[in-house]
Amino acid sequence: MTPFGAKLRELRAARGVTLKAMAEAIGVSAAYLSALEHGRRGAPTWYLVQRIITFFNVIWDEAEELERLAEDSDPRVTVDTAGLSPKATQLANRLARQIGALGEGEITVMLGLLDAHGARKPPR
Repeated sequence: MTPFGAKLRELRAARGVTLKAMAEAIGVSAAYLSALEHGRRGAPTWYLVQRIITFFNVIWDEAEELERLAEDSDPRVTVDTAGLSPKATQLANRLARQIGALGEGEITVMLGLLDAHGARKPPR
């Protein structure tokens, strides 16, 4: 499951909305919406995120959170280290090999380090 998928499921559950009802309302199939929630599809488009924001009638901080989570929710990431240092390439490769073995605490620490160093892209 992706961060966006988890938030989407949380919003649906809090409002008692079924996959089928939401899918019909935003113009996608229930199968696609389920795959999006479970991380079996790529990150949603900006346009789809806007339809979801409108569907749930969320504003400001919650809408920005959905947009940010969508940007961080591609389950098939490619990291291009061409032109970067050898250590950057080493980091990318080791992370790709070992990410499945990291615990939630370790992942939280790593995300905190990236956030502290401004590695996060600004929201679109």
